[in-house]
Amino acid sequence: MTRDPRYDLLFEPVRIGPVTSKNRFYQVPHCNGTGDWSPMATAGMRETKAEGGWGVVCTENMMVDAWSDIAPFPAVRLWSDEDLPAQEEMVERVHRHGALAGCELAHFGIAASNRVSRNVPIGPSSRLTMEAIDPRQSRRMGKADIRNLRRRHRDAALRARRAGFDIIYIYCLHENSIISQFFSKAINDRGDEYGGSLDNRTRLFRELLEDTLDAVGDRCAVAVRIAVAQLTGQPMIDGDELQDIVASHAETPDLWDVNLNDWAWDSATSRFAAEGHEEEHVSFVKALTTKPVVGVGRFTSPDTMVSQVRRGIIDFIGAARPSIADPFLPKKIEEGRLDDIRECIGCNICVSGENSFTTMRCTQNPTIMEEWRRGWHPERVDRAGHDESVLIIGGGASGLECALTLARRGFKVTLAEAKEHLGGRVSMESRLPGLEEWIRVRDYRATQLGKMANVDIYPASPMSARDVLEFGADHIVCATGAHWRRDGVGRQHLTPVVDPGSPGCFTPDDVMGDVHIEGPVVIYDDDGSYLVAALAEKLVAAGLEVTIVTPHSTFARWTQLTLEQNRLTRRMIKRGVRLEVARQLIEFGQDGVRCACVYSGREQGFDAASLVLATSRSPNDELYQALCKESQALQAAGIREIYRIGDCDAPGIIADAVFAGHRLARQLGEQEQPDLGYKRELARHGATPD
Repeated sequence: MTRDPRYDLLFEPVRIGPVTSKNRFYQVPHCNGTGDWSPMATAGMRETKAEGGWGVVCTENMMVDAWSDIAPFPAVRLWSDEDLPAQEEMVERVHRHGALAGCELAHFGIAASNRVSRNVPIGPSSRLTMEAIDPRQSRRMGKADIRNLRRRHRDAALRARRAGFDIIYIYCLHENSIISQFFSKAINDRGDEYGGSLDNRTRLFRELLEDTLDAVGDRCAVAVRIAVAQLTGQPMIDGDELQDIVASHAETPDLWDVNLNDWAWDSATSRFAAEGHEEEHVSFVKALTTKPVVGVGRFTSPDTMVSQVRRGIIDFIGAARPSIADPFLPKKIEEGRLDDIRECIGCNICVSGENSFTTMRCTQNPTIMEEWRRGWHPERVDRAGHDESVLIIGGGASGLECALTLARRGFKVTLAEAKEHLGGRVSMESRLPGLEEWIRVRDYRATQLGKMANVDIYPASPMSARDVLEFGADHIVCATGAHWRRDGVGRQHLTPVVDPGSPGCFTPDDVMGDVHIEGPVVIYDDDGSYLVAALAEKLVAAGLEVTIVTPHSTFARWTQLTLEQNRLTRRMIKRGVRLEVARQLIEFGQDGVRCACVYSGREQGFDAASLVLATSRSPNDELYQALCKESQALQAAGIREIYRIGDCDAPGIIADAVFAGHRLARQLGEQEQPDLGYKRELARHGATPD
């Protein structure tokens, strides 16, 4: 296939100071949850994006010195020359594919508690540190502190140049940046030449920008990354001042990388923002400068991309999450393979890795961060050396991913789904308010499977053990999902607390299945994930009074990791949903729901005609267990192995189910896998030389 000429604009080269990008696809800096403890995994991930056609591939934040230590958050450091080898590896891998490598130098100021380095936090004023709960304050920087910061920042820029980076960033994004902290009248209360007027508050920014241009600007492009709109309840910087900052420095850097403050608005999930949602806030920048501008907006549609460029909103299509969901998005557009794009669903599972200090994951792309560790490529799998057959029972996320990957390996695949439609829980959950884009998990895989000659799909085909034995494939995969429990067992209650047959007792499966429910409704949430808020919205839209009760200390606590918790809380309050935290369910009956405070034991009643229990799930593994008891019949039918994957094995998030299906498909028929299954990077031994 060939590229649609409507998208030729996206593949034009663009000059950035002394360097040129081969196209307009720009992977903006983004974290990956590993920091610098896994540089090879990070380099493998970034290289795959360069291979996939991104013209620019950037690092995450790289801390310039030991006064910006954000542990336990994963961080990349460029404190000394010892940090260069890992970055040189990443740069070399990105350059292999003709992409530019960008480096985001950063200093977090009073957002860094310096737990490991034990240095005193520094900033424009003495304030409580922002990124952690430590009862510790920063030191107001003296002139010597400012000179030392400038020197260390310049040294880091020179190291980045030696590592081979083509673009070097000045970072003034969100409240995390020491530069933004100097910008802010709310934080910067200095009375010297670095405080007071806007010109004074931008002095450190100008100095760092000029220092970097002087140090590396002859060979490296110097970019500024700045949040140009403050959408939080208490803005750090006035919007007019942000526009003045851009206007007064419009032609100084080689590129402007613009987005929103704070991270929850910038990386908004699909339940809060659509593709291209930042346009109204960032469009003024391009009108102020002749330099190229990169912006983000969870871009997955080439039509939206072209529109933003043609209308003069941005010059580069910036992406973090879409480049994670599909590292080959540019190449697929270039080759006219739009149906093959794995579109980001905006779930922020990727973000949850950084916020939980763990390796980044993706619901759509199970290979992310596994490129080096497991040798997984997002577009290629090893062909099987045989033509064995596989019967997959269950067409949810795990079954679909397993079927697709096995088919690509050359297996003869049959997929049987009990319901009339594919998708399993994805089809159910994507019908809830705000989760509509999650249907892409199903649709991408169903579309790809429809192109495969070695795949047969049978919807509305429930399978019994006898059916499986009569079918007689070489391998059987049970991907039959899970169901929500009706007895209240979860984290808080280890034994049943509700009679499963109680009238008026329901589960999320009932709500999603449109079972008639009377109000008022109490949802008891021991799950704490993204789901209960969407269930509440559906019930409220049906005209029911809803109270969410949770034994946890915060509502929907998982969503703190996906940047949604604050906005979901506001949305629930706006919808009239009552939120009760730290309340343990005691009983449900004719008098409603009775709970007790998890701290004091004080009891409280809630009027409720219906109780929805979102506590835990039970695997639908009856078929798997029945087959395991038929060893002789299995052998007689020529069935070699039986597997269970996804929620049928162990219920989890959709990303877990997709990963489980992909992993089994990669390993099926291969030699026995080692217990670990992936390569580790071990810490270096020895001390820094004196």
